[in-house]
Amino acid sequence: QISSATSLSWSTRIQGFAICFVLGFVFSILGSALIALPKGLLLFAMFYTIGNLTSMGSTMFLMGPFRQIKKMFNETRVLATLGVFLFMILTLLSALWWKRALLAVIFCILQFLAFTWYSLSYIPYARDMVRKTITSCV
Repeated sequence: QISSATSLSWSTRIQGFAICFVLGFVFSILGSALIALPKGLLLFAMFYTIGNLTSMGSTMFLMGPFRQIKKMFNETRVLATLGVFLFMILTLLSALWWKRALLAVIFCILQFLAFTWYSLSYIPYARDMVRKTITSCV
């Protein structure tokens, strides 16, 4: 009874996913655009990190929150998940606490790379393809 009362229809799940994903993208772009303002570093770090969290949370509409969290921390993507969260925290700390602009930008780039690696873990063989491409280029 509780499960049927809290479950969403497939179209509602798709709408929730799309809205969160687009909002995450908009927050990230907005953060990047606000960096030139007087309090831009603070706004950049906050909006970019909120954007990534919102984008990551968007898939919870498709899978459900418990299944998503379980998948986030399974052995194939636990390091990527921890990397994303670590760089989110370091981005915010460097902007809000340490007030180091260059460090915040570096952690933001690392946050982007970790989030990309995390996202690739959901596509079969995508990370293997990236590894092979990078090693063949090097």
